[in-house]
Amino acid sequence: MFALVDANAFYCSAEQVFRPEWRGKPLIVLSNNDGCIVAANRQAKEAGVVKFKPYFQMKALCEQRGVVALSSNYELYADLSSKMMEVIGRFAPEQHVYSIDESFLSFHRCAPAISCLREHGKLLRKAVWRECRLPVCVGMGPTLTLAKIANHAAKKIAGYGGVCVLDSKAEREKVLAQLSVNDVWGIGKKLTLHLKHLGITTALQLANYPAPLARKVFNVDLERTVRELNGQVCKQWDEARADKKQIFSTRSFGERIIDEVALREALCQHAGIASSKARRQGSLCKVLVCFASSSPFDDVPYSKRMIHRFSYPTADVTQITKVVSEFANPLFSDGVRFYKVGVGLLDLLDGRQEQADLFNPTPNNAPLMSIFDGLNQRYGQNTVFLGAQGIEQKWQMRRQFLTPQYTTRWADLPKVQC
Repeated sequence: MFALVDANAFYCSAEQVFRPEWRGKPLIVLSNNDGCIVAANRQAKEAGVVKFKPYFQMKALCEQRGVVALSSNYELYADLSSKMMEVIGRFAPEQHVYSIDESFLSFHRCAPAISCLREHGKLLRKAVWRECRLPVCVGMGPTLTLAKIANHAAKKIAGYGGVCVLDSKAEREKVLAQLSVNDVWGIGKKLTLHLKHLGITTALQLANYPAPLARKVFNVDLERTVRELNGQVCKQWDEARADKKQIFSTRSFGERIIDEVALREALCQHAGIASSKARRQGSLCKVLVCFASSSPFDDVPYSKRMIHRFSYPTADVTQITKVVSEFANPLFSDGVRFYKVGVGLLDLLDGRQEQADLFNPTPNNAPLMSIFDGLNQRYGQNTVFLGAQGIEQKWQMRRQFLTPQYTTRWADLPKVQC
């Protein structure tokens, strides 16, 4: 048996952890620069809020219905997610963190030792709420796809109380009959449309579709999905996901950049972020691309990019930042109000297979990078950074409705009065 544990409207729930007066109230979280609505709890949706719409289009409605609008507090979400995953991991011998708010569990070889999976799921929910104050739903099934289906049922279908276990054919068919085919993991809009032309509109109809025919008409992925819906294990989580072939760090600004110094600082910050991602997956970069542009809606749009090829592959933040810093001058142009910049690392190699060169004048300083990353991981992002990134970054993204970073910033620690 597998389980999928998923937090309910995670961004919104995370904001309510330290603000109990917001629980039960409509709440939304906005994207970078307070642009679009990326998260909305059930109360907000009932009030008429539509996810992924620009906030300025929904602002009047939110003010009229008393919807609390907040900027994305990524530091808080990441820390609470880490704590939540730690609690979830105690309930099974194997865990796979699928996303910031989803985690798979495997009960392989230990399911017989659990007297009741449903009660086990209830204990898990209670533990996460007690220790993290985050509401989660638990779905269990004999395959990963059915665990995902069960989790969806635990959230959307009344009567399950946040825990759904598909441990019998009758229970499985009962749930599949109530779900649309596009609720099935891996079934997108285009595939949903093609299946609809075949008369397949529910998950149960898809489960009854002949698996060999699914492979012949569509592809092997759909065949595996059909088999998984019938309880046959065909998918496994990948403990070592394939490394990214390209790494980018880009961001639009809350306040336009009009001088070269600020542009250099912004580019250097993205160099630090991109190089950190490369080191995290153990990769080295051979090609670097750097770009800066104004808004495409400006009267005279401006966009320019530079490319650099390293003589020796690297993920050292000092080497990457040095190149990016030198690019600031040719990228800058007087009179341009820069809206977006980015740094990309291309042609990545596996750092574990690096062939050192005796004549490399600037070898990668692995011990220094290990300490650099370790300090930032232990004490929070940008605890240690290169001075080229600047101290006062006025061009940072706009977060007008940002809540305190309660768990990662000393000045924002919650104050308890008793």
